[in-house]
Amino acid sequence: MASAKSSRSRPAGHSGVFPVGSAAAVGSGGGGGGGGGDGGVQLADKLKIFKTDNFDPDAYVQSKCQTMNEKEIRHLCSYLQDLKKASAEEMRRSVYANYASFIRTSKEISDLEGELLSIRNLLNTQAALIHGLSEGVQIDSLTSGPDGSAEDNISNVEDQEPSEIQKWSADFPDMLDVLLAERRVDEALDALDEAERAAADAKRKQTLTAAEVSALKRSISDNRQRLADQLAEAACQSSTRGIELRAAASALKRLGDGPRAHSLLLSAHSQRLQCNMQTIHPSSTSYGGAYTAALAQQVFSVIAQALSDSVDVFGDESCYASELVTWATKQVMSFALLVKRHVLSSCAAAGGLRAAAECVQVSLGHCSLLEARGLSVSSVLLKQFKPSLEQALDANLRRIEESTAALAAADNWILTYPPTGIRPLTRSSAANLALQPKLSSSAHRFNAMVQDFFEDVAPLLSLQLGGSTMDGITQIFNSYVNSLISALPGSMDDEANLDGLGNKIVRMAETEEQQLALLANASLLAEELLPRAAMKLSSINQSSMDDLRKRGADKQNRVPEQREWKRKLQRMVDRLRDSFCRQHALELIFTDEGDTHLSAEMYISMDNTVEEPEWVPSPIFQELYAKLNRMASIAAEMFVGRERFATLLMMRLTETVILWLSEDQAFWEEIEQGPKPLGPLGLQQFYLDMQFVIIFGQGRFLSRHVHQVILDIIDRAMAAFSATGMNPDSVLPGDDWFMDVAQDVVSVISGKGRAANGDREVNSPTASVSAHSMSSFKSHGSS
Repeated sequence: MASAKSSRSRPAGHSGVFPVGSAAAVGSGGGGGGGGGDGGVQLADKLKIFKTDNFDPDAYVQSKCQTMNEKEIRHLCSYLQDLKKASAEEMRRSVYANYASFIRTSKEISDLEGELLSIRNLLNTQAALIHGLSEGVQIDSLTSGPDGSAEDNISNVEDQEPSEIQKWSADFPDMLDVLLAERRVDEALDALDEAERAAADAKRKQTLTAAEVSALKRSISDNRQRLADQLAEAACQSSTRGIELRAAASALKRLGDGPRAHSLLLSAHSQRLQCNMQTIHPSSTSYGGAYTAALAQQVFSVIAQALSDSVDVFGDESCYASELVTWATKQVMSFALLVKRHVLSSCAAAGGLRAAAECVQVSLGHCSLLEARGLSVSSVLLKQFKPSLEQALDANLRRIEESTAALAAADNWILTYPPTGIRPLTRSSAANLALQPKLSSSAHRFNAMVQDFFEDVAPLLSLQLGGSTMDGITQIFNSYVNSLISALPGSMDDEANLDGLGNKIVRMAETEEQQLALLANASLLAEELLPRAAMKLSSINQSSMDDLRKRGADKQNRVPEQREWKRKLQRMVDRLRDSFCRQHALELIFTDEGDTHLSAEMYISMDNTVEEPEWVPSPIFQELYAKLNRMASIAAEMFVGRERFATLLMMRLTETVILWLSEDQAFWEEIEQGPKPLGPLGLQQFYLDMQFVIIFGQGRFLSRHVHQVILDIIDRAMAAFSATGMNPDSVLPGDDWFMDVAQDVVSVISGKGRAANGDREVNSPTASVSAHSMSSFKSHGSS
């Protein structure tokens, strides 16, 4: 019923982008569904209404807001803002998904523009040639006139003084040769532009013949090509940098060859980068972080300069921006491969996670400077670095596991405060000493190594290593718990422990205090120390988020993961606790020779004696209480602040013994179907044993579940006795007798004097429960 109630009280889930309530319903078309109905709707369907050709935003807002109050309008505004962000995010993902095709298409478009420019120049040349041929035909037609007219016209042409445009056209090639020879690029560009205008004007006004216009255009085309080649040659020179490089690229763009200019600009920066990198050499004795920093400084500074030059000369044109991104990605890829080859590979093999993390941080720091200017290349680094870092992560975890196993082999399993050389959790002082964890030597070392590991891996969360990190910690903690289980006497003889333990060589925990120290190690690590260390990942990851809404969603997703991780750790502790309880239960139930201390024969044989037995609880249950009493006293000092764990441990030990009795088929077959029935004395002894467990366990060592199991056990024994034809009420003493006998033994074992009605008040809840259970046992038996 509780689960049904909680499930009904929870609101329906939604996608995380759109708010629940009326605003979401309005945004989805004005339907009556809540936010939970929107969770499965695709983003494209939500945006469909805004994509129609006849969409009128004013009418849309009016239709939605006429019947809304202020709160609903605020919800609608918030919904539309979330929809806008989701749409932008969807567009960004779509662009990145097709980015390679986009760059390739842009490059092809640039090449096509260059080819179209060449075709246009060829067509202009052919048009000029055809026009010249037609002019030549008209000149030849002069010969068909009257005699002597042609000679007169030719004479007139020869005697005519050349015009200014003709003189300028004749001098233009020589003038341009001088400008090109003197590398006066701007003046040469101006002269070429002026020649283009003069040719067009002469053709329109017919101040030059077609042949002269054609010759002028050929001269312009040839000199444009000469200037372009000269600029390209200059750009390829290693000495051409800065202003000169930008000027050459700008001049080439002005000549109409922008794609070539941009390629030459990037090529020049590549040449400069290669030259600068020749001075950086990795060395086996040098520090990997220093090599990475020097290399990153060269690579990313050149990329930044190329970005500035490209924007200054070409602006934000998409074709040039795409080529720049492709070029920058290639340079970052080369940088990542160098760092991976000379630094990360050795770090990964040796488990040098801290050195690897520092290299990644340096690289990502330079990437962030480029991202601030609109160029994002960090994904290239992350893709290349992640495998090496995962290898370093695994090697580091393996080192922790091996070191802890070696320490467990020599651990004396005595709890102490952190020794000198291990960083304490708080500053050492008399006030803070009690806050320091008391662990055995191997657990202290395990905790210290895990703390350092989390500090090293925290800067690497941008590589999405959080999941593998937590899984790795879970794995090595499981290995350490296996070592603790192996330290329990007789653990290797228990078939339940054979799987997963392997050949772990550890020092045995001989005493109960040492065995409880095993549980103290595991419980303190799982409940406090490891989750506290893992919070470093959460805090750093949260502070690195830029978008508040995204950070909130990440926190909502991360909390269940952390809870599940803590539950995994706790299940490992429970496995150790169950092994502990099973070992101690077996010690109580069985002798060293393999005989049992708890058999049906010990109850059945009581009616074969002549003398009245001494009425005390059976030795196994007295030893159970004595053991629980000793362990509770030790646990009170070991589990300070974690008393609940100690209480559950004692209850689990009691439960293990009682469940063994309840599930022992041989015991009950002999009681219910054996050749000798259970007699009155045997029933009285069995009843006394169970009442003794209830008396000493009530409120300390007995859970409600085990209390009910004991009720069922006594009910089953009484049913077996009733099957002989006798009434249990006729042979069993009164309730007070059982309580007095059980309480006397409890007082003797615990060393405490008993009060009236035991060590409880007559009107206490536990006393009333005990009395009620006695009467219920009797009523069950008589029925």
